[in-house]
Amino acid sequence: MAGASSVYMHLKSRVSLCNATAAVTSSPSSSSAEAQIGNRVQLPEKTRNSRVLVLGGTGRVGGSTAIALSKLCPDLQILVGGRNREKGANMVATLGGNSEFSEVNIDNVKSLEAALKDVDLVVHAAGPFQQAEKCTVLEAALQTKTAYVDVCDDTAYSLRAKSFNSRALAANVPAITTGGIYPGVSNELVRAARSESKGKPERLRFYYYTAGTGGAGPTILATSFLLLGEEVVAFNKGEKIKLKPYSGMLTIDFGKGIGKKDVYLLNLPEVRSTHEVLGVPTVSARFGTSPFFWNWGMAAMTSLLPAELLRDRSKVQQMVDLFDPVVRRVDSIAGERVSMRVDLECSDGRNTVGIFSHKRLSVSVGNATAAFVLAILEGSTKPGVWFPEETEGIAIEARELLLKRAAQGTFNFVMNKPSWMVETNPKELGLGIYV
Repeated sequence: MAGASSVYMHLKSRVSLCNATAAVTSSPSSSSAEAQIGNRVQLPEKTRNSRVLVLGGTGRVGGSTAIALSKLCPDLQILVGGRNREKGANMVATLGGNSEFSEVNIDNVKSLEAALKDVDLVVHAAGPFQQAEKCTVLEAALQTKTAYVDVCDDTAYSLRAKSFNSRALAANVPAITTGGIYPGVSNELVRAARSESKGKPERLRFYYYTAGTGGAGPTILATSFLLLGEEVVAFNKGEKIKLKPYSGMLTIDFGKGIGKKDVYLLNLPEVRSTHEVLGVPTVSARFGTSPFFWNWGMAAMTSLLPAELLRDRSKVQQMVDLFDPVVRRVDSIAGERVSMRVDLECSDGRNTVGIFSHKRLSVSVGNATAAFVLAILEGSTKPGVWFPEETEGIAIEARELLLKRAAQGTFNFVMNKPSWMVETNPKELGLGIYV
């Protein structure tokens, strides 16, 4: 969920949620702006040589973001933020001469503010975000007037970040929370799933699949365990409902290269943000992994372990340390394919589907996060703290380019397709609740 680290697509705000949009694929465009995709991006003069600090830059998510940025914009000065100098040196060697290591402790305000001195934008990829009590990085960014992007995949953290909106406005700082692959690009797929009619959005369902841990290692494993301790919030016809985590299993067809996979309810921030920001009355999110026995293990943990234990970061870290060697061995066999499917149903009966699949989560999440960073550096984001689906976060005219940048390397990327083109058979959860 890279923030999954853990491969982030919206609907309504200021544009009719169900207006006509042609199906979009990952084939190249002839326009000059889109011709830059996959090649070097020419940033505006004032941001061309920006200093970008990537916190968690020695990890899989932060490291892949730094690599994607350095390839797209070699003129950017990339600071790899972390605690381990040896890992930092290795990443700097990978990035080349226009980078350096910055030793940072994200739990220490003074350390953060010192690291943010003379930095133009900070990427917060140092998860997990679950059970974090403060938005220390965001607060430091506002204090030092530094633009901000995070790959948060936690509902409570994202709402806490949004509470700093007035401070960001006062400081004239643009900030995006939940700006990775999912959530992030997933929210963008929603906006792209528009139809010809003026029907209103009625039901939105997010489905995610990642093979093993997606190559993201301990961070995504910790994220997954912590999410098992959170009651799932979904919305059914405008009413908030609470459900058991890793329940409500559905078998979903993710299309070519992935096929049918079992997915389970999880408490993810895009459910609440798309409900509240975009006004979708029925919203839910599900996630699944492979091999299949990992899903069984997750369901068993939810049933057998106390929720209090699964919400304790220190105890969860102990479990991660215990399971990590086994998970890494299985990952080497399972690979790290990732897929997102977004289903939108409108009041006039039109159903649309978006699918986004990539062979490597660690690469795809870097591309997705870099796409949000570039949008800010290109001036798309207004001061304030925004979710990806808010037009103040990403201007309407910048969204198609963001999606194309994020979709580099995908083997299946389609938007606004009718639902019958991807076979599914969703089931009711019971008691008339259909999320």
